[in-house]
Amino acid sequence: MSTNTNIRARLLISCLDRPGVVSAVSTFLHQYKANIVQSDQYSTDPSGGMFFMRIEFDLFEDGYDFEEVKKAFTSVASSFEMDWKMDLASRRKRMAIFVSKEDHCLLELLWKWRAGELAVDIPLVISNHPNLKEEVESYGIPFYHIPVTKETKANAESEAITKLHEHDVDFIVLARYMQILSSDFVGTFPKRIINIHHSFLPAFIGANPYAKAFERGVKLIGATAHYVTDDLDEGPIIEQDILRVNHRYTTEQLRVAGRNVERIALSRAVTWHSNDQIIVHGNKTVVF
Repeated sequence: MSTNTNIRARLLISCLDRPGVVSAVSTFLHQYKANIVQSDQYSTDPSGGMFFMRIEFDLFEDGYDFEEVKKAFTSVASSFEMDWKMDLASRRKRMAIFVSKEDHCLLELLWKWRAGELAVDIPLVISNHPNLKEEVESYGIPFYHIPVTKETKANAESEAITKLHEHDVDFIVLARYMQILSSDFVGTFPKRIINIHHSFLPAFIGANPYAKAFERGVKLIGATAHYVTDDLDEGPIIEQDILRVNHRYTTEQLRVAGRNVERIALSRAVTWHSNDQIIVHGNKTVVF
């Protein structure tokens, strides 16, 4: 009996930890002739904490179809009060990119996408500046310049939301988009906006943090990728990384190191999100 990789699926689960959860899920999949190819789980506290699980499974060609299995799983999910998501591994998520003037994070994502290392579709890039239009369009991706000022912010966000809905976007990546999103915007895409920033916060806030870091003689340059919430730069962290530096680094060399680590951390976070490897619980993430 052979499998068809087009019907490989992923199941993410979070619920209160109690006996029988794993058994119920595996029994259900067995009943629908599914073959589990990977299973990861994590419990915060076996005696009454939270339970998290990620399963990849294959459905056989002569068995049940995906939508039938997904619909049937609601009964198992209800009995354990699960927060869950089931999706086809073959479904490429549609990712929008927001960017301002700096191109390092944008280009990292575009390079990985063109090389086939990032399994998403990119239907559009939105920017509050026109600078990167030619660069983006060279990849065959539509570029939308939506200027933002204090007076036009609400209208600009409304225009951006309309574009995102028109392009049926699954999630958004802020690739150094230097604007604070409103609560209305964030609420329209909960747990679906990924941001990247340097990890000097809260030590060096405001403008020119690398000059301030140079003055203090920092020894580590870091970056944080996280989901966006109404609390500025305090959403659930997906990935962090660092590079070691020393006294020989100039302010500009620190800035270059910062750009490099931002590119790495953001691309990892985007890959994990697109592969359904992340469960958000409260203000934390579980990354399988």
